Amino acid sequence: MNIYIASDHRGVDIENEIVNYLQSLSLNVSKTKLEHNDTDDYTDFAFEVGENVVKDQGSLGILLCGTGIGMSIAANKVKGIRAARCVNTDDAFFSKNHNNANVLCLGMNHTIEEMCDIIDTFINTKKPEEEKHLRRVNKIIKYEEGTYNEL
Repeated sequence: MNIYIASDHRGVDIENEIVNYLQSLSLNVSKTKLEHNDTDDYTDFAFEVGENVVKDQGSLGILLCGTGIGMSIAANKVKGIRAARCVNTDDAFFSKNHNNANVLCLGMNHTIEEMCDIIDTFINTKKPEEEKHLRRVNKIIKYEEGTYNEL
């Protein structure tokens, strides 16, 4: 599985720790190619990871910023992305199992151990299989494509 990861300037150190952790699990990890500086914009990193995840079917993205909120808002503007800001393993499980999220957004208010637990849950949780969850995800996709006409 391919995982694309990026952070704004606030998450660079923890991003490197997470990359090392994921590589220790034999996962293929691609870091952002964008430069970091004190005034970088989280939006650029979110768009880059989102575009990579859309191009590479079956891959996942991980985004890190101060709260994870801005990254999730920006990443969700990329057609085909369902980004979820998760603050615990339950969020990670349900975002993947019910909503078929393909990008995980994390804030910097977690320890590395907590982040790795959330990431493990997100990566290892299966996509939705129940009809009601698939139906809901498909409605989101149709709306995004402009073909949803049930309103």
